Amino acid sequence: MYTFADFVNIITELRSDHGCPWDREQTFESLKKCLADEAEEVFQAVDHKDMENLCEELGDVMLQVMLNSQIASELGAFTIDDVIDGVCKKMIRRHPHVFGDVKASTPEESLKLWNQVKQQEKAEREAKRKMAEKP
Repeated sequence: MYTFADFVNIITELRSDHGCPWDREQTFESLKKCLADEAEEVFQAVDHKDMENLCEELGDVMLQVMLNSQIASELGAFTIDDVIDGVCKKMIRRHPHVFGDVKASTPEESLKLWNQVKQQEKAEREAKRKMAEKP
């Protein structure tokens, strides 16, 4: 069975100088439609309760995430490890009722906490942006 590390190596090889011409020419912009199409195929698999197809389509979405992350890595912007680190940190921050001492016993309370943390993060990003704009 292949691992996530194998997947990363396969995508790196596909984008290499001796890899696939189609994969090498892709950009963030050219992959936008691919990601939208794959997401739509996930929705269709869910609607049809087709677990086999859902598994495949989720893999296709992962492919889009990995291709975009590899392009970013090549540009020196970020890596797939940064993406994973970021989403792990986000999940921990946005679930203080699981990873902290806040209480939430219903899905509605959980969603309310999620949205509160999300709004706080947005306000902090905006404050940082404004500070960066000051001369």
